Amino acid sequence: MFKSNYSSILLEKAVEQFSTLPGIGKKSALRMALFLLNQPKENVEKFASAFLDFRENIKHCKVCNMISDTEFCPICSDNRRDKTIICVVESVRDVLSIENTDKYNGEYHVLGGIISPMDGIGPSDLYINELEDRVSKGSINEVILALSTSMEGETTSYYLFKKLSKYGVKITTIARGVAFGDDLEYTDEITLSKSIENRQIFKQ
Repeated sequence: MFKSNYSSILLEKAVEQFSTLPGIGKKSALRMALFLLNQPKENVEKFASAFLDFRENIKHCKVCNMISDTEFCPICSDNRRDKTIICVVESVRDVLSIENTDKYNGEYHVLGGIISPMDGIGPSDLYINELEDRVSKGSINEVILALSTSMEGETTSYYLFKKLSKYGVKITTIARGVAFGDDLEYTDEITLSKSIENRQIFKQ
């Protein structure tokens, strides 16, 4: 016998899927599901198609690991960017946050996470070797470590410092306008831009 808090098992399934999204509770998920139900069928098909297309066809830039429609992202393909500076970040979201400040004109390197033994994430699980390969070629003057100020972020920054310092490259870190434990994506644009502008030499 069908038992549910909803009048329809189809509605319940839709709500369950929406509620798997970060920050979306059951009430918000129900509101979204009912909203789509009242939309023309072609709008819902476009909605679903956009996410399927995104999931199946998105690429990762061969240089910086940023998501892209092509093999090389628009940032790495832009000759106006300063290609002697690499800003190392944890995720794609951090690139978008920094780009929104309009205060940084170098390139990026997306690690794909941070070292976290508690979560089973070690250096080999991240795009660290690819970063070292970029630096080892000798064309990079500065590496900015713009990772979260959590313990895991600090551990990752220290690991990268030890890994890259042998190449004689200048290694800096964002200023402490970003409070300890904060993620870049949740930092306001003014604070983040000042943290980048006032970056400091990385100290062990």
